[in-house]
Amino acid sequence: MTDDQAPKLRSVDPRPIIHGGQPSILLRDPLQLTDRAVVIPQQLAPFLALCDGTRDIGGLQASLAIRYGLRVGPGVLERLVTALDEALLLDNGHFTQAREQVLAEYRQAPFRAPVSAGRSYPAEADALRHMLDGYLEAVDDKALSLADIGGLVSPHIDYGRGGPVYAAVWKHAQDAVEAADLVVLLGTDHYGDHLVTLTRQHYRTPFGVLPTAQEIVDTLAEAIGADEAFAGELFHRSEHSIELAAVWLHHVREGQPCEIVPILCNSFSRFVKGEADPAHDPTIKALRDALDEVNAGRRTLVVAAADLAHVGPAFGGTPQDLMERAHLQAADDEIIEQICSGDAEGFFEAIKQVGDRHNVCGLPPIYMALRLLGQVRGEKVAYDRCPADESGASLVSICGILLGNGS
Repeated sequence: MTDDQAPKLRSVDPRPIIHGGQPSILLRDPLQLTDRAVVIPQQLAPFLALCDGTRDIGGLQASLAIRYGLRVGPGVLERLVTALDEALLLDNGHFTQAREQVLAEYRQAPFRAPVSAGRSYPAEADALRHMLDGYLEAVDDKALSLADIGGLVSPHIDYGRGGPVYAAVWKHAQDAVEAADLVVLLGTDHYGDHLVTLTRQHYRTPFGVLPTAQEIVDTLAEAIGADEAFAGELFHRSEHSIELAAVWLHHVREGQPCEIVPILCNSFSRFVKGEADPAHDPTIKALRDALDEVNAGRRTLVVAAADLAHVGPAFGGTPQDLMERAHLQAADDEIIEQICSGDAEGFFEAIKQVGDRHNVCGLPPIYMALRLLGQVRGEKVAYDRCPADESGASLVSICGILLGNGS
């Protein structure tokens, strides 16, 4: 049975929307290989689950009727499959060819373009500098209890909502940021399914280019296996988490570049489910050991570009009333306490014990940062809960934490 006969849906980015006054599902390509998207009526959601590569149009039609009582003509299903194929949402030869072409273009480019520029922040350097300086000027100076700051936790939410928290942590880390000659940028990979994903590509910001330490990337890839290290590399092209931290890094350094190692982190679901233990994961250990070796004699800063909870209807949950907000505050307080104690395993266990019910998307990069830094403690300098829908029933919580040694 060929790809065309048995459509198989890729891992896509579904969003509930109202289309033509009807509840619908918007399907987009997380790799952003194309601008095309597909909208289907919510009642046809079972069709998506059935597109697993085992059924042709006739089989899909029969399964919809027998399992779900949905009678849909073959012409409708054929048009849906065609639309999914044209939007590169099917795992087939058409998608593979497009992905390989875009990946080759990404690797051959002089740098990774700042895809959020002009959307999440101004694309023009002077306008961006003015905006970020405005956030920094509003930060209250305070004495810190940490010395020898070696890392930090920064948000990756848009600047419009998270600007004050970004500013607080980056301003208090200014001396360490300016002194660093290597910055390991750990960002949440929102759509990939690999534990860590590397790239040799440089990162551009409106202030210039931050060069990726390609020799270090090659060393890390050799340690964890090149196939695994670069399997999801194309997600670097469209993922915003590292980019939003890189912009602040470049700004605090007043446009002076330094070498970076951009690493996307994800795939902690099997750890949360108890199927494996991150404390004994060979990839994490190999990454840490390799970084320890290349860091010798360098002033390295480790940055976790990570948000905390994602709760409410916007994320498939219940509206955040006063009781739910209290539960969220208590849960955030607990995991922040674990971060500040430098306890990677305690941080992970606090999230695992509740089945990650608050959708902490920053779990992988924060855990990785704590493992890479080793003996460390933290100091929270900022925290906020940001609205994630127009009614305020959905929230994203964020924090700014410095990681270093006690003074």
